Amino acid sequence: MNNILRNEFGISQNTVDLANSIEDELREKFSEFEKNAEYNQLKVLSSFQKHRISYAHFGETTGYGYDDLGRDALDRVYADVFHSEDAYVRHNIVSGTQAIALCLYGVLRPDDTLVAVTGSPYDTLEEVIGIRGAENSGSLRDFGVNFEVVPLKNGEVDHNNITSTLSAKKVKAVLIQRSKGYDWRDSLSVEKIEEVIKTVKAVDKNIICIVDNCYGEFVEKREPTDVGADLVVGSLIKNIGGSLALSGGYIAGRADLIKLVSYRHTAPGLGRHTGASLGFNRNLYQGLFMAPHIVLQSLKTAAFCAAMFENLGFEVSPSSKAKRTDIIQAVKFGNEDNVIKFCQAIQKGSPIDSHVTPMPWDMPGYGDQVIMAAGAFVQGASIELSADAPICEPYVAYMQGGTVYSASKIAIMMAADAIGRAKA
Repeated sequence: MNNILRNEFGISQNTVDLANSIEDELREKFSEFEKNAEYNQLKVLSSFQKHRISYAHFGETTGYGYDDLGRDALDRVYADVFHSEDAYVRHNIVSGTQAIALCLYGVLRPDDTLVAVTGSPYDTLEEVIGIRGAENSGSLRDFGVNFEVVPLKNGEVDHNNITSTLSAKKVKAVLIQRSKGYDWRDSLSVEKIEEVIKTVKAVDKNIICIVDNCYGEFVEKREPTDVGADLVVGSLIKNIGGSLALSGGYIAGRADLIKLVSYRHTAPGLGRHTGASLGFNRNLYQGLFMAPHIVLQSLKTAAFCAAMFENLGFEVSPSSKAKRTDIIQAVKFGNEDNVIKFCQAIQKGSPIDSHVTPMPWDMPGYGDQVIMAAGAFVQGASIELSADAPICEPYVAYMQGGTVYSASKIAIMMAADAIGRAKA
């Protein structure tokens, strides 16, 4: 094995030895991940059996897609997995950003106020909301929706500020972002999301709590809908698609709100009753079934990455031994050169496009240049091993995914060597 790592992948003996030591140290953490994955696997299996999923649910519909057996049953399976009243799962939701936008446009009306209560939202939502971008682009701002942010305080949710902000005006909905995005902070655990929702509902129980759940599904035993979220949203090419979904997004939560979301996606009156599955159902079902196991692989990959770069003297978030609430691993490199080297090494260690050298570019939806490494079978699927970074201070790379831990750790070892900080 060591010979293959050195001869086939060019990994130094120092890094191989460090990796072996790290795996010994992480055995207890890996065991914790495995127990959590088993719980979520049983939850998914039970839902499949409860709803009597069969081969017939994989059938294709075309055209309007009326009475699509598999599509409609998948909605019920998702609702069951999320312990919610309803769910809406579609292969033609193009991204997590669109899924969140569907919720915002679905429930908000002119003169309504939306408040982001966990700091500024992720970059790609800025033009949706109207924080930046051209006027008359169709943003929420163009439609007369007001927007405010409750900043984080020292990287933590500011409950006092949430209470005062929501008490000062009539607020229709709040946006809660589970993952750290491109911030240097901890992602929110479900327990902390529960505390936020309690703070919001204490001001006004009618405020709609929308949780951006991207990167968080199946990392813990509970989901935000278990703790009072009205809508929870995510992408199928992240955790919950299990690397088999070729595209798509989901929304789970209150039935009346899901109806409004479906109206926004298709048209009022049509809602969830139209939209042909076009043969995608099998991938969505199998991806959901595989998701707890795939998330387990990603968590092991993230913890290994954290430990590797901790040992090499870099700041990481979260630490290798910390409780995890999403699959993102951040490493603070402090300069542009190391960020680029890291992402290029992750690309080089990937199964697809390993020969490609990623470079920073003006990616649509982002304010800074971004470098992205993604040697994935599904384009942009961040449940597969990927790494990206905005090219700006403090020069942090964000790694996520890893469908096969034993392969993903090789890319991380190559990244450690590329940075040139492996201990002798």
